Amino acid sequence: MRTAYSVETVRAAERELMDRLPDGALMRRAAAGLAATAVRMLGWVYGARVLLLVGGGDNGGDALLAGALLARRGAAVTAVLLSPDRAHPGGLAALRAAGGSAGPAAAVSGRALVADLVLDGITGIGGSGGLRPEAAELLARLEARRPGAAEPAVLAVDLPSGVDADTGEVPGAAVRATATATFGAYKPGLLVDPGRQRAGTVRLVDIGLGPHLPPQPDLLALQHSDVARLLPLPSPESDKYRRGVVGVAAGSARYPGAAVLAVGGALRGGAGAVRYAGHAAEGVVAAHPETLVSGGAPREAGRVQSWVVGPGLGTGAEAERAVAQVLEADVPVLVDADGLRFLDPGQVRARRAPTLLTPHAGEAAALLDVAREAVESERLVSVRELARRYGATVLLKGSTTLVASGGRPVRVNPTGTGWLATAGSGDVLSGLAGSLLAAGLDALDAASVGAYLHGLAARLAPEPCTAVEVAAALPSAWQQVRATAGTD
Repeated sequence: MRTAYSVETVRAAERELMDRLPDGALMRRAAAGLAATAVRMLGWVYGARVLLLVGGGDNGGDALLAGALLARRGAAVTAVLLSPDRAHPGGLAALRAAGGSAGPAAAVSGRALVADLVLDGITGIGGSGGLRPEAAELLARLEARRPGAAEPAVLAVDLPSGVDADTGEVPGAAVRATATATFGAYKPGLLVDPGRQRAGTVRLVDIGLGPHLPPQPDLLALQHSDVARLLPLPSPESDKYRRGVVGVAAGSARYPGAAVLAVGGALRGGAGAVRYAGHAAEGVVAAHPETLVSGGAPREAGRVQSWVVGPGLGTGAEAERAVAQVLEADVPVLVDADGLRFLDPGQVRARRAPTLLTPHAGEAAALLDVAREAVESERLVSVRELARRYGATVLLKGSTTLVASGGRPVRVNPTGTGWLATAGSGDVLSGLAGSLLAAGLDALDAASVGAYLHGLAARLAPEPCTAVEVAAALPSAWQQVRATAGTD
């Protein structure tokens, strides 16, 4: 399990640790880890050209001290000082003593910007807003390479400059790193888009911060072993009813495929049986003959341990009645797609059984009455606000899928691929997560495990994949998680 902590929490832990260490020891630890990461990225040191982009904070000091270590091993190290009067004096002296050079950004020639590796130490985790004009202009000069010139690798120090450490927001110009060496703990902005896309491969550098961090993180990402422990597995005494029955109220004359896909996901989610209620019964049985079908309203379908409602349901009065009936049931309910149109926050908050909402950014924007762009740029803020407003667990789909539930740490899904942006993939996810609810997982775990398996299945499916192929790959994803659970 990867855990991420807010800037405030990391700063507090750093202060505790620094009180127990000699002056400057923590920065030296960070610089040593940063230099080691740089060496791994370069593959060699002697003769390598290394460019340091140095701001006025501790990140600039980390970059300077790491640059000194590389210079002692024969690298040609040049530091560009964006705030010369605030550059870390000890780091600057160490770099120059090791044979490196340093100068203000305005004095740097184009030739000096040619490098094999660039260390981004412009701003740290306490930075806010995009890059300042001078830094943005320097970045633009770096990116405007001569035709045919090789693109240098970029190693961000703790966090790509211009990315908000707590949210992943990118409010202006920002560094796009090949890799990020982050110190002591992951920061939420490294795991959440759009910041995640700027971070590249993230490497955690251990500086001894662990014992000083609180037990509950701000954000966490499950891994194979975590998911394997949560998978519902049948016992020898199990029958289809003891394993759980999931009800699916989905599809319509216009969108019958949504019902087929949701049922397909549900059949592969660990529950023992699927009951379908709706107008696509003929298509559902043709695709999945094991389904228990009913052409009537949800309340006429029979007993279930969870409901999935909404995919392809339509927007008419009949669809609204189906959502209302499902929400009246005293079992966990997953609401997706068209079903989200009929939600009232008070009605959802009044339910005694868990509710799981699974909107994409556009649907989340409608629920929050904001622009879609606001949700996409502030994903953490949006998913937390939805969970608070509706008193529900919320799975916000997208390039970074997030799951929020009350005061528990937000979970970020680490699996997936851009090929999941295909019609019907959300219907498969709804059925899968709803089946996990019926099998006994709580809403947070059902959403997290469902998103994890769904993303992994997309990686295993052919490229480009369809929603049907994602559903078909779910058993392989399940088996891979169980088989490799002890190796991550």
